[in-house]
Amino acid sequence: MSYKKLDIWKLSREVVIDVHKMSMKPPKFGLYETGSQIRRSSKSIRSNIFEQYGRRRYKQDFIRFLIYAHSSVDETRDHLEILLETGSLNDEEIFQRLSQKLDILGRKLHDFIKSVEKGHKS
Repeated sequence: MSYKKLDIWKLSREVVIDVHKMSMKPPKFGLYETGSQIRRSSKSIRSNIFEQYGRRRYKQDFIRFLIYAHSSVDETRDHLEILLETGSLNDEEIFQRLSQKLDILGRKLHDFIKSVEKGHKS
């Protein structure tokens, strides 16, 4: 099985694409600093899922990178909220869509971590 077949990777890919598109829309001046941070944190979700897959034989490494991915979901959510609160993002529909995807991804990562903790086979 490939990491690309994991639901968490597929959803993280969608989040990266959506965040990137959102952060490149006007007003770019308001998105420059936080826009860069939210792009990096969303990419970190995807990258950590990719990296954990390569370490799946080693339970603690596997879990550690899943936790990193989960933490990056929280960081991305925080940056998204900052953009909304500061008025740099004023499209409520984009905010709601990204928030929903981040919530779903966070839950799926949490469930995946619990599953690995219970049933991991070396």
